[in-house]
Amino acid sequence: MGTHYDQLSQAERIEIYRLLENGCSQARIAGEIGRARSTIYREIKRNSKETKQYPAGYQPLRAQARAERRRQRDHRFKLQRQPALQKVVRKRLAMGWSPKQIEGRLAVTNAPMRISAESIYRFIYHRVAQKDYWNRLLPKRKSRRGKLSRGGVSAAKFIKQRRTLDERPEAANQRAEPGHWEADLMSFSKYGEHILVLHERTSRIVRIIRIANKTAVHVADKIARLLAPLPSLLKASITFDNGTEFAHHYTLHKRLGVETFFCDTHSPWQKGGVENAIGRARRWLPRKTKLAEISHQKIRAIAEKYNNTPRHCLGFWTPNEIFNSVALQT
Repeated sequence: MGTHYDQLSQAERIEIYRLLENGCSQARIAGEIGRARSTIYREIKRNSKETKQYPAGYQPLRAQARAERRRQRDHRFKLQRQPALQKVVRKRLAMGWSPKQIEGRLAVTNAPMRISAESIYRFIYHRVAQKDYWNRLLPKRKSRRGKLSRGGVSAAKFIKQRRTLDERPEAANQRAEPGHWEADLMSFSKYGEHILVLHERTSRIVRIIRIANKTAVHVADKIARLLAPLPSLLKASITFDNGTEFAHHYTLHKRLGVETFFCDTHSPWQKGGVENAIGRARRWLPRKTKLAEISHQKIRAIAEKYNNTPRHCLGFWTPNEIFNSVALQT
């Protein structure tokens, strides 16, 4: 008992009705027909509500008709009709891939199974209503589609030698040449725990490192250590938001020769690459993570997982593949 998970048949629904009419408890009904008690509970609760066509109470023919309609609605979705494809999609979502990445990679590798990102999204958000929570496999785990609003207070006036994006080279704006980076901190629920994330605009590669604190001196030093090993052509500029943790940006120009620029106030979307990278990294490092328990090796592994995931904007090549090809040319 309790191990049979096939959908209820019409005969079983008639038996449930008969036993209910005889005053049997849900536990006894479950035992009589060899089903889990939770299955009987859900079946009765789902199909006993009053509607315009039916009075309150369980009716087997009504329950069967509703079950058939639900199966028809589910089969509108390609992933419901093709269990093998559903397994592939779910596995790659669990690996941190987005629906667009799954679509593109299946296409460029000439896989026998194909599906569009929109079909995946529609299936996922249909399943949210069914309480399967497929949305939790998405990079940002959102329970609904669309952009989420953001707020914040700008500290731009406290940053010395601040240069706006209007002064950034057009090649950097257009992602036409490598070596232009974006930086931000990824914060956690425990006070004082942060990770520094650097994102290169052309290849989309990331560098992630834990920092001891968010003082401007310490953050600037960590950025310099991450960029120092790179050829000069791959450290042309770096863009920040207006957090005071980046107030010592000008020291990077002295140490590395890198130019520094800042987004407009209340406009973090102007460094959308690193914002996106942080959102994706939340899959492995949610805000409630106890950062002190996460090793440096695990953080590096998370960065490598991100850098080895194919991206739509890169023609479904990975950031590592693009960055390494550029590095070889410098």
